[in-house]
Amino acid sequence: MRTICGYFPLSNKVLKWLGVTKNKKGRTVWVVKVGGSLLGSPELERWLGLFAKFSDGNIIIVPGGGVFADAVRDAQKVSKISEACAHKLAVLAMDQFGLLLANMNADLAVAKSEMEIDERIWQHRCIVWLPSQMVLADESIPKSWDVTSDSIAAWLAEKVDAQQLVLVKSDKPEGNALSLRMMSESGIVDKAFSDFVLNKTFGRWMLKKTDCEYFLEGVNYETLDKVAGSIH
Repeated sequence: MRTICGYFPLSNKVLKWLGVTKNKKGRTVWVVKVGGSLLGSPELERWLGLFAKFSDGNIIIVPGGGVFADAVRDAQKVSKISEACAHKLAVLAMDQFGLLLANMNADLAVAKSEMEIDERIWQHRCIVWLPSQMVLADESIPKSWDVTSDSIAAWLAEKVDAQQLVLVKSDKPEGNALSLRMMSESGIVDKAFSDFVLNKTFGRWMLKKTDCEYFLEGVNYETLDKVAGSIH
């Protein structure tokens, strides 16, 4: 068992949360949700470049819905389609934003299934996940606007046994310790997010778009711990 300074033993769960262990497949995996609100900002291209440069197959980008999900909301208002239909369309909107992200940087590779994720990791590629195939096949995921890309990223983090879940948004609350309850109640994360992260082993973090400047020398846990807000 690993220790701090040779004195205090740490459980495997804590070591995984600290980002110093590997998952069951012998990998260190980060799931990074990139918010659709970053579209049009210069920081988006910088983040994608950093992820592509430093990933080595261990970063999976989860696209937000952005303008594509907004279009679904608008269409629902005028058509009165069901929540379940709107949920499906919103997940497909994430696919659209994912294809957009992959087209912005040729070093990014898309993946739609667990097999394709494994292949891209083996190829040491930075992955842009297109969620519709996996998410829409899971009947346990609630089909409503309570579940958006935040919760879907958390769902994937558990699915791939990731060490870290990172949400990159346009802005974030001040401080290094972020209240999960406060962010859920204020709409910073979706309403179902807490259900997908509570009692899970992966670390939960939030960055704002301008934080990319801190990762110019590498996308690593040490920098994440210093810069990001930890979600509790």
